[in-house]
Amino acid sequence: MHPMVKPALRRAWRSLRCVQFGITPAHAVVVSPVDRGTGELLALLDGTRGTELLRAEARARGLPDGHLEALLGRLSAAGLLADASNGRPGKAGSGAGAGGAEGAGAGGAAGAGTGDAALDPLRADLASLSVVHREPDRAVRTLAARRALHVQVRGAGRVGAMVAALLSAAGVGTVEVLDSGRVEPWETAPGGLPAEAVGERRATAARRVVRRWARGGTRAGPTGGATGQGDGRGSPGLSLVVVTPRDGLGAYVPDPVPAGPWITTGTPHLYAGVLEATGTVGPLVLPGGTACARCLQEELTDREPVRPRLLAQWRSGAPHSLPACDLALATAVAGLAAAHALAFLDGDLPASTGARWEVSLPLLEWRAERLRPHPDCPCGAARGGERERASAAGSAQDTMAG
Repeated sequence: MHPMVKPALRRAWRSLRCVQFGITPAHAVVVSPVDRGTGELLALLDGTRGTELLRAEARARGLPDGHLEALLGRLSAAGLLADASNGRPGKAGSGAGAGGAEGAGAGGAAGAGTGDAALDPLRADLASLSVVHREPDRAVRTLAARRALHVQVRGAGRVGAMVAALLSAAGVGTVEVLDSGRVEPWETAPGGLPAEAVGERRATAARRVVRRWARGGTRAGPTGGATGQGDGRGSPGLSLVVVTPRDGLGAYVPDPVPAGPWITTGTPHLYAGVLEATGTVGPLVLPGGTACARCLQEELTDREPVRPRLLAQWRSGAPHSLPACDLALATAVAGLAAAHALAFLDGDLPASTGARWEVSLPLLEWRAERLRPHPDCPCGAARGGERERASAAGSAQDTMAG
């Protein structure tokens, strides 16, 4: 083992015997008391030394036997310890660690896990995961587990294409995009479909975007990681479906019919889109555990009995030819949706689980609405939903453990 204090967390001494790792309240940790010898030993925990060498350094400073092990135990319990032999979160080449941590020893010792150049595009992601997860090797295992995941993105407009690109760039192994028709000029965006894709089939353009951003040894799907073929029905092989309709209506008022197979097969699905200058992320539906599209429709009908008549008119006919989809808003929605998707795929339950986040131009104030499972919905979420939620939350962790 080559123990190291997670370099993504900036270090600052609050006093001569009190050190703080990290700045933001969500992840900062204070360690106290710390004597002079322990402080010097802390400075050596940069991943370039094995435990035997560190024991010798501790003895040279007059620290008693077992002091190193006790210190490593304290740091591990506080979520501050990483093992550089499994990769160096926050370090890349010979530069400083991501997050501005000390760059001493960034070259690393032999076997310290610094030579994998394929990881370089994901170093910053690895550093972030090391901050989020407390276990020393969890960041590396999480990033590796993403390679086995299969996500389907339904819709290749400004939001959907960008979500697909972000998931691919974050190391998700297979990102499949379902859509039809050809790219329109107003659907292009930085980070999504490029300007040269105008007139091209959306499936082909989306496939190229996904393959361009594939990271960390990710594998392509049977059609190169994206496809416009197939019926898009739920499958036990899908880790997640992200529903990003180009006109935004199917995200703002989700249609229960397309979601039926996902409910039947237990496929988690997340809605995201922009409709009439309003962006939405969520709900993330865990079948049988949280409110689904039909639950939402039933709830809205209870509040407003005329709702079915409105929905029938909104959903009839051809999709809106020119959606009101602001570029910056679409980018914000895609980024948040991709982050929520990754949080779920990594084994957590993001704030969109059973809830919807909404933001509108021009004020851009995010609002959250908790969605309740409807007792009349056949999805069963209103009955024993907590148990199903806990089970679904562990699904991505099971993949990681395997």
